[in-house]
Amino acid sequence: MIQVRTIRYQEIADELRTRIVSSGPGTLLPSESDLSHEFDVSRVTIRRALDVLRDSGLVESRQGFGWYVALEPVRQHLDELGTIEGQLAQRGVQADRRVLEFSFEEAPAKVAEVLGAGQVLRVKRLNLADGEPFAIVTVWCPAELGQHLSRRDVEDRPFYELLGRPLRGATQTIGADAATDDEARLLGVPPLSPVLRCDRVTTDTTGRRVLMSAHVFPAHRTEFVVEIPNAEASIAPAGLRLVE
Repeated sequence: MIQVRTIRYQEIADELRTRIVSSGPGTLLPSESDLSHEFDVSRVTIRRALDVLRDSGLVESRQGFGWYVALEPVRQHLDELGTIEGQLAQRGVQADRRVLEFSFEEAPAKVAEVLGAGQVLRVKRLNLADGEPFAIVTVWCPAELGQHLSRRDVEDRPFYELLGRPLRGATQTIGADAATDDEARLLGVPPLSPVLRCDRVTTDTTGRRVLMSAHVFPAHRTEFVVEIPNAEASIAPAGLRLVE
């Protein structure tokens, strides 16, 4: 009988493949160092095993995150005013909101300056796609505009529908950052992992600023897409500016 010798990195790849089957998309794998210790092999061997899985489309890696189960990224188009939940629903993805904090309070200095309000309703929530967290969102609105709202209201429906006034548009600023310990815990990623921060100010048709929101997205599972109808003679991304 001929015995076929299985190479060690292939054995490890098979073991990890079995684990991945029961893991959800985006699930982080143990670090290469931890896997090296678990299987009592070098990191080179672990890397070869992970490369086998990546070639099969089962895992991906990104600087700052390490290795994770492959997934379809959450995409948000920025060419129109709308909610990312609505865009996910169009793709057949179940979007949910989990309200973490709901309070009427004195507005922080920056929020008071932007909204022109001393008292605000502040809502902090965790957004999920098919049960997996993809955003931490904090929203502020002037207290008089949110006084009729309850915790259940903002969990079931977006602010855009709850304010009861026509909206004109929004200004967004998106930048890269690192996750704090609390953000990492909520998003299920390692501390200091790359995140995208999006600050949005929404105005109504009279030009009044009625909402201010801060969004934190894990960079490995989020993409922002901008439609550019008339391309200028440049390959630079639209809207890019230097931060001093």
